[in-house]
Amino acid sequence: MIVNEVNSVDGYQLRTEKKKEQIRNVSMELFKEFGFEKVSLAEIARKANVSPVTIYNHFGTKDELVRDVIKTFLEKEWNNRLKVIQRDDLTYYEKVETIILNTGEISGVNSELLQKMLESDPELKEFVQDFFKERMIYVINFFEEGKKLGFVHPDVSTEAIMLYLNILQNAVRDSHFFNDNSSRNSKLGEELSRLFFYGFLVKPK
Repeated sequence: MIVNEVNSVDGYQLRTEKKKEQIRNVSMELFKEFGFEKVSLAEIARKANVSPVTIYNHFGTKDELVRDVIKTFLEKEWNNRLKVIQRDDLTYYEKVETIILNTGEISGVNSELLQKMLESDPELKEFVQDFFKERMIYVINFFEEGKKLGFVHPDVSTEAIMLYLNILQNAVRDSHFFNDNSSRNSKLGEELSRLFFYGFLVKPK
């Protein structure tokens, strides 16, 4: 009897988590297409095949849902980046290439919309700032390890590298890199990688 009750509870929790994940995925799709402000809970509920009451019971208000969605997808984006750093089948240069072309956007959400959301939600803004501050040590260690292995110039400080990456990522976001066709993105990505590794000046012979 106890085993059946435990299985029943586990099954209910599993179904609940699947439903919450479905709501998050649908919410993110709509947010990316229409922006946070223009999407209603009713639209999310309709596309996710749930009732608005279900969304309210799991997440609360729309603002709370948006906050949960951003936090959840931010975690996923970071975990994906961390997995790249830890992969053994990639060279150090390939790992750097992945990192610098990762613009830090959350699953393709327009950076202006995200910035507006952060400015209007102090709690979310604080979470995002703390989130990256706590995890930045992984990126710093990655470049420090690169120095030890001879991939990163020892005279260039990690602080300068981080600042350069931030400038580059902001520039990529501002150029609407992901809004253009894939072939252009591919070529532009190669050029950005070349600039990062070798600069744009040809050393005189």
